[in-house]
Amino acid sequence: MGEEMMYEMRIPAGITERIMAEVITKFDLELKHTDEGPILYGKKESLENAQDHIVKALNQRLKELEDR
Repeated sequence: MGEEMMYEMRIPAGITERIMAEVITKFDLELKHTDEGPILYGKKESLENAQDHIVKALNQRLKELEDR
């Protein structure tokens, strides 16, 4: 058949380096730099999982800040 199609996902503002390192490692993604800013590059399923992870991490951080 052929290789699986690769996709790109913009990185939302406010993502920490720690979260980026986690998703790149955990979901086998590549970080690319473009004129419009950094993007994550990888398989569709990996990017979807990374997106879920990022949303959960941001929601957890917001909850921590609210609890202060």
